[in-house]
Formats: sequence, structure tokens, C-alpha cells
Amino acid sequence: SPDKLVYMANQIGKFFAHRREDEAIAAIADHLVKFWDPRMRRAIIAHLASGGEGLEPLVSKAVASLTPASATRTG
Repeated sequence: SPDKLVYMANQIGKFFAHRREDEAIAAIADHLVKFWDPRMRRAIIAHLASGGEGLEPLVSKAVASLTPASATRTG
């Protein structure tokens, strides 16, 4: 469900929130690409496309930065 993915993504965002905004966004996106299954990445991208309810601003920006290629590749 999107709720669990939103929670998990926001937890990652909190971990990197102390960094400068551009560094935090890049680190969150990198974590999603390296450690999330492609299905999870596609689901969070779809969630953002449908409004992104519940996503923290840094996380929304990180998800928005993911490319279609990064959404399907493995680790």
C-alpha cells in the first residue's frame, strides 16, 4: 500500500534531513535506487504522480528526480 511506502520513504528522508537540501535530495534518491525493489520505486513514483499525499517535501523532490530507468533497474 502507498501508506507503508510513504512511511518508509519519509523515514529515509528524516535520516538525510540534516544535509543541505540538494545533498539530501540526491542521497534520498540514491538510497531508493540502491535499496528499494523496482516495484517499490514504481509504486512511490506513481503515488507522487497521483498527488503524493503524505510525502515530506524533500522526499517528494527526491522521488520526482528519479528517472524511468532508475525506477526499473536493480540495485
